[in-house]
Amino acid sequence: MDRSETNLKLLIGKISQLKSEIQKIIVGQDVIIEEMLIALMAGGHCLLEGVPGLAKTLMVKTMSQALDLSFRRIQFTPDLMPTDIVGTEILEEDHVTGKRFFKFNKGPLFANIVLADEVNRTPPKTQSALLEAMQEFEVTYGGQTYPLDRPFFILATQNPIEQAGTYPLPEAQLDRFLLYIKIGYPTAAEESKILSSTTGAKKVTINPIIGAKEIKELQAITREVSISDDLITYVSELIRATRPDTTTVSFVKEWVRWGAGPRAGQALILTAKARALFYGRYAVITEDLQTMAYPVLRHRVLMNFKAEAENVSSDSVTDELIKAISKPKGNI
Repeated sequence: MDRSETNLKLLIGKISQLKSEIQKIIVGQDVIIEEMLIALMAGGHCLLEGVPGLAKTLMVKTMSQALDLSFRRIQFTPDLMPTDIVGTEILEEDHVTGKRFFKFNKGPLFANIVLADEVNRTPPKTQSALLEAMQEFEVTYGGQTYPLDRPFFILATQNPIEQAGTYPLPEAQLDRFLLYIKIGYPTAAEESKILSSTTGAKKVTINPIIGAKEIKELQAITREVSISDDLITYVSELIRATRPDTTTVSFVKEWVRWGAGPRAGQALILTAKARALFYGRYAVITEDLQTMAYPVLRHRVLMNFKAEAENVSSDSVTDELIKAISKPKGNI
């Protein structure tokens, strides 16, 4: 693709168009939509958490319609097997020679956007099959490796209530998700608009804004966004301060069991670059890092028993870290 300045601006402008197209259907949730698009630009995956009825599935489906990409939805259930999502070999016969052979029948993972609905309702072996594909961008079956379609974007949802019969993702596997996004209730005005727009006869058409080639180009451009050495040092200080054994922040020592690993720093820089590009900038500023610190650290900072008992969340840790760690001088 031509990387001239004009074409670059047109490509970046499509991000705003994409958000506007999604908002034809989704009322409010601006931050959530923005974080999902940032994860797409950064080439990572999202875990969405919210109570039933907050349009998690509709949001992902609408996003897939606005992207000219293949989409599959997998409803995770306790009886779902790895082969149900990855695929399986079937025995076929050549009608000319009469010879029989095995043919790999691709599962729903072979799509650009995959909605893993209620991922915590399926057993660990099926969760592991999904997470392996997320990490490796390929599937191995019967000794053969099958590359997944690119871009490959997993949006997994989970319900924070009704924990009976669920299989919570282990912390080490949660780390595979670039962002952990929590969806809250709409405001009073937004809820009134939702009730008005979803109970009538009017239908809204979602137009595809951007395709696979352009998204891959955006992902490449995202990595080229500049970040100063001072800001990289700031990220390192933030991440190291989440660890009880190396931190100087008393809040962390009191409430945190395990801090974030190096992957958190990588995720923070990459998503900050994507956010900068989302707002039409070609360099990361401190605000990008501080904003993205919440969905990046939310599932990577493990709270201790005392914190869980007193309902102190990892977002509280991020609040304290942003206050405690000095911003680099000379950076916005």
